[in-house]
Amino acid sequence: MTPETNALIDKLAEQHSLTEAEYIHLIETRDADAQALLAGLAREAADAVYGKTVFIRGLIEISNICKNDCLYCGIRRGNADCVRYRLSPEQILSCVDEGYTLGFRTFVMQGGEDGWFTDDILCELIQTIKTRYPDCAVTLSLGERGRDSFARLRKAGADRYLLRHETADAAHYGKLHPEKMSLAYRMECLSDLKALGYQVGCGFMVGSPHQTMAHIAKDLKFIERFRPDMCGIGPFIPHKDTPFRAEPAGSADLTCFLLSVVRLIHPRLLLPATTALGSVTEGGRERGILSGANVIMPNLSPVAVRDKYMLYNNKLSSGPEAAQNLKDLRTCMEKIGYEIVIDRGDSRQ
Repeated sequence: MTPETNALIDKLAEQHSLTEAEYIHLIETRDADAQALLAGLAREAADAVYGKTVFIRGLIEISNICKNDCLYCGIRRGNADCVRYRLSPEQILSCVDEGYTLGFRTFVMQGGEDGWFTDDILCELIQTIKTRYPDCAVTLSLGERGRDSFARLRKAGADRYLLRHETADAAHYGKLHPEKMSLAYRMECLSDLKALGYQVGCGFMVGSPHQTMAHIAKDLKFIERFRPDMCGIGPFIPHKDTPFRAEPAGSADLTCFLLSVVRLIHPRLLLPATTALGSVTEGGRERGILSGANVIMPNLSPVAVRDKYMLYNNKLSSGPEAAQNLKDLRTCMEKIGYEIVIDRGDSRQ
C-alpha cells in the first residue's frame, strides 16, 4: 500500500468524502493491505452504530414479468425463454405469515415492472400486512412507478423503497438500458421517494459492461450527496439469455472494497451483503459482512418459483439463502462474530 493510498483511506474515514479523482486513485492503487485496512475501518464504523448485529429481510419475489428490456437482466421483456410467473396476493400473504413465524420483521416485495400490480392491489396488500403485523416494515422494490403511485403506496403503509440507480453516468446508463429509459427519470424517482418520506435505497452493479473507474467514482459521489438510507452494491453477473451473456462477471474483491468505501462514506447506512456477492464467490455473504455490510435478505418466495426469478446465471436461492434455513445462516454469522437479530432494522441516519 502506497503512502498516498493510506492517506486517502485516512481522509475517507475522517471526512466521509473524497473527490472523484481521489476515488479513482484509491480504487486503482488498492492492494491486499489497503483492502484489509479499509475493511477493518468499515467494520469499526458499522459496529459503532449497530454493534455486532446483522439485520435480516424476508425477500418475496412477487413477479418475474417486466415491461422493460434492460440489457443485463434475465427477466427482461425480450427473453422469450424466461418462464413467467406472478404470485397472487394470497400467496404473498402466505409468505409473510411464514416469514413472521420464522422471525422476520421486514418484508421486501421485489419484482419486475408488472402492470398487473396496480396501486389498488398493492395498497390493499400493504395495508393487510401492516394490519396483521404492525411491528413489521414493508419494503418495495418494484421499479419506476411515478410520484403519485409512490405517494399512494407510502400512504398505505410502505416504509422503504429500493431502486438502484445502476450508474450515475447518463451515457453509461444508456448502454445498459433501452432508449425509452433514462437516468434523469431514475434520479427523479429517487428524489420523489425521499421527498415522500420513504427510507430510500439506491445502488449499482460492480463490473457492469462498459463500466470504468470514473463511472464508479461518480456513483460514490452520488451516494455522498443523496445520502440514501440503504445502498445495494453487488457484482454484475451475466445471464445466458441477454446481450451481455459473454461479458465477464464483476469482481468480488472490488465489490467488497466498495462496500467498505460506502460504509465509510455513510457509517449509519443499511448495507446488504447481496445475493449476487454470495453467488459469485464462495463465502461472499460473510466477506460482505466483514467488509462493512450489515443486512442479509434470505429468500421467502415459494420454492416452486425461486428458480424462475433468475436475474443472472446461477443465482442462489437455497441453502443459507433460503429463509427456511435461518438456523444455518445464524451459524454462518456466529462463526465470524456476528448475531442475527429479530428487528425491523430501521436506518439510523
